[in-house]
Amino acid sequence: QVQLVESGGGLVQAGGSLRLSCAASGRTSSRHAMGWFRQAPGKERAFVATINWSGGSTYADSVKGRFTISRDNAKNTVYLQMNSLKPEDTAVYYCAARPFVLGATSKDRYDYWGQGTQVTVSS
Repeated sequence: QVQLVESGGGLVQAGGSLRLSCAASGRTSSRHAMGWFRQAPGKERAFVATINWSGGSTYADSVKGRFTISRDNAKNTVYLQMNSLKPEDTAVYYCAARPFVLGATSKDRYDYWGQGTQVTVSS
């Protein structure tokens, strides 16, 4: 089992930045790919970014060039740096882990989830 705890959400004006963190604990000795997803009110949980164990990353088109996913394996922590935020980025952001070295864009490929952190971008 892996436990994930997100932090760093909040309220920010359009054009601003936030950095989300996701700390993993438990069975972190196994190599896990990590992902960030988000869910806006009334919408399905959507892919944002994923990072492989080795650091390779993939992004949703809607955040490409604005968001950066990174990880510190020594600290069992993954980050999501969000720049140039837009009101449409408002959502609950979830961290997820899967027990494979390669990431995935489908939420169904992830075994572990955090509780989520709210990001609100005002116009």
